[in-house]
Amino acid sequence: MKQSDERLLAAGIYVLSLFFPVVAPLIIWLLKKDESAFIDYHGKEYFNLLISYTVYFIISGILYIILIGFVAMAVLVVMLFVFTIIAAVKAYEGNEYRFPLIFRLIK
Repeated sequence: MKQSDERLLAAGIYVLSLFFPVVAPLIIWLLKKDESAFIDYHGKEYFNLLISYTVYFIISGILYIILIGFVAMAVLVVMLFVFTIIAAVKAYEGNEYRFPLIFRLIK
């Protein structure tokens, strides 16, 4: 696989995740992870992000009871969007990006 294709598909994991959060990144990652270590890295990083932010959103939902969850939820949405855009740009440039504040369960 050519490096430009790898970069485009890795960036596609993040860009498509804005519209299809699970299905599109999963398809790209599963189809190309054995062919490209770069795509495999970004697929794992994205799904670690997804797992972590799911946990954070659940906690924020619980915190809605004491009204702190509203602020936490808003901050999480902004962080998720910004980090996803940064990761897409880094992947397209051919760089690896490590998301801050996530659990790395998939290695």
